[in-house]
Amino acid sequence: MKVGLFSPLRSPVCTPEYLSRFGRGCDERGIYSIWLGEHVVTFPSYESKYPGSADGVFRFPEKSGLMDMVSSLAYLAAVTDNVRLGTGICILPQNNPVYAAKEYANVDFLSNGRLDFGVGVGWSWEEFEACGVPFERRGARCDEYLDVIKTLWYDDLSSYAGEFYNLPECHLYPKPVQETVPITIGGHSKGALRRTARYGAKWYGIGLTPEQTRAELVRIDEALAEEGRSRDDLWIIMGSVSDRIAPTVVEEYAEVGVDEVLVPFLRHGEKHLDSNLDEIVPYLETAASL
Repeated sequence: MKVGLFSPLRSPVCTPEYLSRFGRGCDERGIYSIWLGEHVVTFPSYESKYPGSADGVFRFPEKSGLMDMVSSLAYLAAVTDNVRLGTGICILPQNNPVYAAKEYANVDFLSNGRLDFGVGVGWSWEEFEACGVPFERRGARCDEYLDVIKTLWYDDLSSYAGEFYNLPECHLYPKPVQETVPITIGGHSKGALRRTARYGAKWYGIGLTPEQTRAELVRIDEALAEEGRSRDDLWIIMGSVSDRIAPTVVEEYAEVGVDEVLVPFLRHGEKHLDSNLDEIVPYLETAASL
């Protein structure tokens, strides 16, 4: 069992000084991973329903926003040696797949092979509209973009012809350092589980209790079986569990089949950073005892 942090970095409090201390502090304590979040813009109000809150409302402080994931991960790569760096998640169908392939291969290169590439299809049509990308059929678009990225990462001469994207023969360098960058699929929908079975080295669930996770893993097993796979080659991550839970919940997740628990780390700022990171140590100790 591994313990990581779900820590979407928020401006303006996540200064360069904070990121340096944060990354080094994670390394010093043996925290396994840091997972950031992606929203390129926010809106005064949303018609879309946010799946991460009980009332469906997405709340963010005024005059604040999430830091860019690519450059933030590259910055963290420069100040750390061991912690894995995850996109939790990259809203892939609103990105350009060639730029995504280039930028995240570069992060893997600069981090000496520590990237976890987590993707999802998003929930806000407003954000897709701001990016100039259709919200409809974003799942099918995501699948094609994963195929584009894979040929750019792993083939010397890359090309792709699809419904949403055509890539002429070309070369992309640097390649990732990892022989295979773990593609992590986030989400609980039928489409997300199918995508997990087809593309995923890891699955990223959000906010389920251990018993709810047990039931979800039955659905994942069914999706994997349809692709001729089993859970033996799938790493299970449960993210965004409450930071008010006791560290013993790590053991409960391990018992139902979770490989990595992400504890939210949302209290940014330098003043109490060390003490906030120290609060993660009991989770690490529990995981190490299993």
